[in-house]
Amino acid sequence: MNRILVAGAGPVGLTAALALARRGFAVTVCESGDALAAESRASTFHPPTLEMLDDLGVGGELHERGLLSPRFAYRDRREGLIAMLDLAVLGDDTRFPYRLQCEQSKLTPILLDHLLRYPGCGIEFGFHVAEVAQDGGVTVTSADGRTVHGDWLIGADGAHSSTRRATGVTFDGITYPERFLVASVDEELLDWLDDLASVNYVFDPVEWCVLLRTPDHWRVLLPTPSETPDEQEYERLGSRLRGVFDPGRPWRVAHAGMYRVHQRVATSFRTGRVLLAGDAAHVNNPLGGLGMNSGIHDAVAYAAAIATGDDAAIWAAATDRRRIALEYVQSVSHQNYERLRATDPDARAAHLDGLRAVAADPARSRESLLRSSMIASLRPVPA
Repeated sequence: MNRILVAGAGPVGLTAALALARRGFAVTVCESGDALAAESRASTFHPPTLEMLDDLGVGGELHERGLLSPRFAYRDRREGLIAMLDLAVLGDDTRFPYRLQCEQSKLTPILLDHLLRYPGCGIEFGFHVAEVAQDGGVTVTSADGRTVHGDWLIGADGAHSSTRRATGVTFDGITYPERFLVASVDEELLDWLDDLASVNYVFDPVEWCVLLRTPDHWRVLLPTPSETPDEQEYERLGSRLRGVFDPGRPWRVAHAGMYRVHQRVATSFRTGRVLLAGDAAHVNNPLGGLGMNSGIHDAVAYAAAIATGDDAAIWAAATDRRRIALEYVQSVSHQNYERLRATDPDARAAHLDGLRAVAADPARSRESLLRSSMIASLRPVPA
C-alpha cells in the first residue's frame, strides 16, 4: 500500500487525506498543533466545494451543522440594499445552488473521523515539519526528531508553511495596507437592518464592511489602519459597530480578532514529490470566500492526479491549480477589495448601477454567479 504524507490538519489537508484514503492510499497527516484548530476562520462553502465534500461522504454531516445561504447582498452604507443575487439561477449548473455558512472548525472533525475509518490512515499531532528530504520518496522530520516516509507529500500547513520553506519555494505577492478586524457578535442583525442576506458586502469609500452570518454568530469585518496599536483598535470597535447600526447600547461582542491580509502565490506548486495546497500555495483576502474553497479544490485535484500514477497528470494538476490561483482567485478577490473601497463617485455609481442590472437579469445573474461561486474556475479553459 502506497503511503502519502499530508502536512496540516486543516480543511485542505484533511480533505486531501480523505480523498486519498478513499482511493486506497495509506495516509499520515502531520499536524503541528496538539489538536485540531478550534478557531472559526473561514466559514463560506461554495457550490462546487459542497459537491466535492458530498462526493467524499461528508456533505450530509456538514449540512447538519451549517446554515443554507441561497442569496447574498450588495449594500451601500448610505443607500442600503443595492442588489440581491439568488444562487437558485444555478440550478442547472450544480446540485447545491447555494452557499453553506459553517465555520471550518466544524468540518475538520468530520473529515478526521472519516479518515480514521480507513486502514493505514492516521494523524501525528505535535508534528512540526522541520526538514523535508526527497530520496525516491519523501522523508519528513519533525522538530522533535520524529520521521515519517511516503511516496508524496502534500503541504497544506498554512500561510507560514514549513513545507514550503523546506523546499525553498518563494511566496511572491503583496500585503494590504489595512489590517482586517473581525468581530463575532451575539446580536440578531435581522432585527435591526432590512433586506439582509446571510452574506452582505457593504460599499463605502471611508469604511466598507462585510456582514456575515454563521450558525453561531453574526460576523462583522472592518478594515483597520495598519499603523495604530491593536489595543486602540479594539477600544474603538464599539463605536465602529454602532456606525453599522446603533441599538442605543453597546453591541454584545463574543470575540474579536485582527490580522494582516496578503495576496501571494508560490512560484511553483510542485517541487519533486512535494505538492503545495491551500494557504501554503496561495493566500488572498477573504472577500468572496475564495481561500478555503480553492484550497479544497487543490486537495481534490491532487488526490485524483496522484491516483492515476501518471507523473504528467500530477504536473498538470499542480500547474492548473497555480493558473487558477493567479487568474481567478487572486484576480476576483482583489477586484472585490477594490470595488468595496472605491472613492471615485462616478466609478462607484457606475458599479452600483451595474450590480442592479445584473440582479434584474437572470442570464446576467447566472453568468456573474458562475464566477463568484467558483464554478467557472473549474470549467475547461476555451481553446
